[in-house]
Amino acid sequence: MAESAEIASWLVAKRLAIEQAMSESLGSAAPSPGSAEVEALRRFRTFASVSLRRSPSRQPALDGLRVNERRALALVDAWSQAAARVAGAHARDVTTALQPIVASYRNALRTQNRGRKQCAAPRSARRAVTAAIDRISDAFLAVDADSGRIVDANPAAAALLGVARDALIDVEANHFIPSDAHDSWWTHFDAVTEGTEPRRFQTRLADKSGAPIPVDCTLTGLSTRSRSLALVVARPV
Repeated sequence: MAESAEIASWLVAKRLAIEQAMSESLGSAAPSPGSAEVEALRRFRTFASVSLRRSPSRQPALDGLRVNERRALALVDAWSQAAARVAGAHARDVTTALQPIVASYRNALRTQNRGRKQCAAPRSARRAVTAAIDRISDAFLAVDADSGRIVDANPAAAALLGVARDALIDVEANHFIPSDAHDSWWTHFDAVTEGTEPRRFQTRLADKSGAPIPVDCTLTGLSTRSRSLALVVARPV
């Protein structure tokens, strides 16, 4: 299966199997049907098919697509890895064929999003904050208080929940909280985002498969000009 056109046909024929493999690997972080990220994946699949059948390929069609860049690219990576797993003995052929296409799609999406981003802080300051968060050995999640979606995470959180860091971005935090703990979590979320002191409590998270994880949690509220955040630091107990 070394010919590009053959790989393109195989990807179309195995679409459902690839999506199932991707969903299994992402668990609770799998994209919701009808979401913008699913549309981003659809456009990537189309771009990959066209690119494999034609040379040189056109630029991906991204007009009107508004999606979290980190989340979308993490899902493209997850889809590509799932395709390689489904390919079995032909995994290297599939990976080699997709690598330049993923890189081109990544560059196009980043170029499109670059013009939309607004500078909220100097880039050097943002890098310093990110580096500090990454060094924390405990799991860190920043959750948008209005949407309930994860807006940032550190490597420790990714390891704890079993999902790639960027694949956590823009996922509802409830997907990683056991259903019987939702009410207590959101009581704490509401309290800290309304200006109360940081809270510390023992509770549970859930990994991508839904398995409960007992944690010692510290929750702090942070208000910016654009939104209110709940900052979660969780340590397994």
